Amino acid sequence: MSTLREYEQQNAESSPWSIAQRIKMLAWEYCWILFCVWTPKPMNIWRCFWLKLFGAKLIGKPFVHQRARIQIPWNVELRDKSCVGDRANLYSLDKIVLQEGATVAQEVYLCTGTHAFVKESMNLITSPIVIRKNVFVGARAFVMPGVVINEDAVVAAMTVVTKMVPSGAVVAGNPGKVIKQRAQL
Repeated sequence: MSTLREYEQQNAESSPWSIAQRIKMLAWEYCWILFCVWTPKPMNIWRCFWLKLFGAKLIGKPFVHQRARIQIPWNVELRDKSCVGDRANLYSLDKIVLQEGATVAQEVYLCTGTHAFVKESMNLITSPIVIRKNVFVGARAFVMPGVVINEDAVVAAMTVVTKMVPSGAVVAGNPGKVIKQRAQL
């Protein structure tokens, strides 16, 4: 699935985003701070309202912790019973999908962007992340651009995921390696 998209930039200091996009991102950031960060956990419906207002695709009843950080909500799709944990960071420069029952634990970093380091302009490169049904991504794990974590997999805490994770696999380490294959649920 790894679809790489390289943005045109004049130099390393120029933004790949239009002025209108940057204004929308700034508006989103201030709305989340003003209306969501202070809310208690049971006010998930309120936080989901703001996410939807800014273009996130929410299906069913996902949960988003009040201290989660979502960079660009219109690039995020959260399905029923998916969960974005405390201080999790969805750096959604490209699409991020959490399917049904997927859990992204506290302080997990889902990163859809990197740079073309071999070019002087260091153009932004993005690729989507998909976390399939009933996946658990443990605390402080880091998921790289273009990664698909397949059904029923478990990513151990502090794992760096650089490539596709097979269904039912338990992955740990840096870089993440399959340490066990779980029986299919």
